[in-house]
Amino acid sequence: MMMTRFAPSPTGLLHLGNVRTALLNWLYARRYGGQFLLRFEDTDADRSQKVFIEAIRSDLRWLGLDWDGEVKFQSAHAGQHRDALRKLADQGLAYRCFCSEHQLNLDRRLAASRGLPPRYSGRCRELNVQESASRGEREPHVWRLAVHAIEGVVEVPDSLRGSVTFNCADLDDPVVARSDGSFTFLLPNAVDDAIDGITHVLRGDDHLTNSSYQVWLLLHLGYQPPVYLHHGLLLGSDGSKLSKRSGSHSVAELREDGLLPQALLQAMARLGHPNMPEDASLETLVANFTAEHLSTSAVRWQDDELWRWHTRLLHALPVDDWLVRLQHVVPAADAGFAALVQGNLQRIGDALHYARLLDVQVVPDDDAMDVARQVGDAFYAAAIGAWEQHAADGWKAWADAVKQATGAKGRELFMPLRVALSGATHGPEMSGVVAYLGSGGVRARLEDIREKIRI
Repeated sequence: MMMTRFAPSPTGLLHLGNVRTALLNWLYARRYGGQFLLRFEDTDADRSQKVFIEAIRSDLRWLGLDWDGEVKFQSAHAGQHRDALRKLADQGLAYRCFCSEHQLNLDRRLAASRGLPPRYSGRCRELNVQESASRGEREPHVWRLAVHAIEGVVEVPDSLRGSVTFNCADLDDPVVARSDGSFTFLLPNAVDDAIDGITHVLRGDDHLTNSSYQVWLLLHLGYQPPVYLHHGLLLGSDGSKLSKRSGSHSVAELREDGLLPQALLQAMARLGHPNMPEDASLETLVANFTAEHLSTSAVRWQDDELWRWHTRLLHALPVDDWLVRLQHVVPAADAGFAALVQGNLQRIGDALHYARLLDVQVVPDDDAMDVARQVGDAFYAAAIGAWEQHAADGWKAWADAVKQATGAKGRELFMPLRVALSGATHGPEMSGVVAYLGSGGVRARLEDIREKIRI
């Protein structure tokens, strides 16, 4: 069976780059009838934390990206990782390296002075087995793959780019195990994919070289490598590596800001896959996902685009759903208030600006009081008189009557009425405000603003 995976390290919160990786692998599995595995690469004992495991799982559930079967943990395969390294060493395909960091820096500077790439010199590759084993018992060392000195090529199977060929002579001898015995990314990640039956891996093209090493070691371990799809990178809005400065966020931050999960999914799914339909549900995203349409060019993240999707989706939410979300921010909100303000908000938290509409006595802000004082008591006395005559006729008839009584028009007419009823200089449509407050509510607020400007 076809299987993809999302394999984050539980050393921090889920960020935008992680979301894209998870979403693309999830979409691929769901679109082509496969399974989607969640595996935590938790072998970095010093930095891996349970709190991050739970946070990542929570964020994936919030996004609707469900996984199949039990959650996997890389640490459970520690024995297989050691066995794989031993098997490679027995074939002469992995070796101990005793070079100090100082020596490695000298070698890199020497290579640079000769116009050569900063590859490992191969100094310890030539040590015989007995000397290496003897020194290994008393000297700190790392383990490297013996890739560079082997003749031949590595072909990375890639559904987007075709087979990508690497000449072993152009590759390095990468470190796969540290001096403390822990493994780097390369070996455990590849071995776990083989153990877990992963058939397809979607990831950024910055992993292409990693894939060449992983295909190399998997073949020498007797495993069938997965098929890769190396898509273009997700960059920041300025074209630089995605970072906090260039627009990256944790999912936790976006959730705290009230973002709708559908907005993040919509914005992310369309990056490098522009034929995705707008305002799509997860089911629609799956139905329209085509792996071959994924771009191999880098794409830029735009915060404005994310919040544009959020606003569109927010305005389209069913009232019942919207009310539940709104009450987390404004507990006193009722269905009428929810319907009144929904079309005015860009973020759910903006509803706090209109919460004074729920108060029995509105407390105008400073700008609103300035407007009210400028028109004075006579204007509001006329407005009350007009309301007594036209309360049953709605906003337009009342506003026309106030215009006739005061001679005010345009902004000079509408703004004083708005600040009296809402306590602010901007807000929902006045017809909606009048209908929401009702006859008694409108008169009470007009009387209240008269009292306030007399003080």
